[in-house]
Amino acid sequence: MSRHSAVTDHVTPYDRFCRSDAEVERLLLSGEQRQALEAYFGASEYGELAQLAGAAARRPVEEPLPHVFIVPGILGSQLGVRRRAPLPDDVLWLDPLDIQGGRLALLDPEAGAPIVPLGVVLYSHLKLKLRLRAAGFHVTLHDYDWRLDIDALGEALAARLRAAGPGPLAVVAHSMGGLVSRIALGLPGTSHVGRIVLLGTPNHGAFAPLQALRGTYAVVRNIARLDLGRSAAELAEQVFGGFPSLYQMLPASLCDGRDLTEPQHWPAWGPMPRPALLHRARRFREALPAPDARFTAIAGVGRKTVTAAAGGHDGFVYTVTGRGDGTVPASSAAPPGMQAYYTRAAHSDLTCDAQVAAAIIDVLRSGTTARLPSRWVSRARASATISDRELEALPAGKLDWARLTPRQRQTFLDRLNEPPPLQLRVHRPR
Repeated sequence: MSRHSAVTDHVTPYDRFCRSDAEVERLLLSGEQRQALEAYFGASEYGELAQLAGAAARRPVEEPLPHVFIVPGILGSQLGVRRRAPLPDDVLWLDPLDIQGGRLALLDPEAGAPIVPLGVVLYSHLKLKLRLRAAGFHVTLHDYDWRLDIDALGEALAARLRAAGPGPLAVVAHSMGGLVSRIALGLPGTSHVGRIVLLGTPNHGAFAPLQALRGTYAVVRNIARLDLGRSAAELAEQVFGGFPSLYQMLPASLCDGRDLTEPQHWPAWGPMPRPALLHRARRFREALPAPDARFTAIAGVGRKTVTAAAGGHDGFVYTVTGRGDGTVPASSAAPPGMQAYYTRAAHSDLTCDAQVAAAIIDVLRSGTTARLPSRWVSRARASATISDRELEALPAGKLDWARLTPRQRQTFLDRLNEPPPLQLRVHRPR
């Protein structure tokens, strides 16, 4: 038996639903497989997608408009293993049944499994594509292996942009996809990309990757509820800790100035970073090209977001404020010098929100929009703190996916990134 034979000897319902965006759009238009699509997207979401698919099909592409590439963020592309027909491809991310069976460990690049991207996660990105298509744009979804080095991912995106030909192009990138795009747009042969819209991109890093590497991030904790054999800390050390991209999205330092790419500045207990990947993260940060006049940022605000961290006896201690989208601080998503607009949409909703999509369309057409405010000043002083130890102690019992109802499954996936319930308070000096 070969090392990866287990990858090819089973098929789950999530493997069978590994469809391309073009195929799903066809099914939405024809009404075929409605029950399966409603189970995947939810009934109300299916109805909205079907309407958008109809509007997109009726609208011809406007030739003067740029061809738009949508670049997802981390976790935004399905990952798995190719299989020969008639078997469907084997989806590992995000297949709850595979996670429950302990197969997520194959995503550690050091495991050596032949992992490839298997299409963009349509639940998060199809709506944006259809809205842009209905506005007259030709749109391509760009999937990629988000575990890997962002420099290499940027080079691959640049190659695809060059291959698209000399005609006008634009990029709409979510979260880490914005860093991939910054690398790509700093390479030769991409000057025909006229506009780049960044949605919640951690230009100066974010603390969610730090929590993911510590096993205290909401996504890692929730995934650990499905993995019957591993804790969140074990998943962080054995799986997520092997992703170079996570390290490259770390903020430059703690609030006391200590450099997070130095292993000695990490707690001595719990999941530990891989020193070689910390070193690569420092090199990445130093070489990341600065955004130019083509870039526009859309940043989420008003959501409970970790905006600072410090060291302590209980691991890292995180400061939570309302100055971000729930994942990325506004100061990182909209850095000084970049044209920026602000929205109350949460990080994971930036690619689904109708008002954000309308603003994107304006920017792609004219370079500006009046649909979102271009200034945001936070006067809120309320905050809260929570440590790694406190996050680790929060209740998070294991789930048996097979016993959940379809509604319970949908609710779980919708809340995968839901932060812990914290009450922000104004701390008055004594």
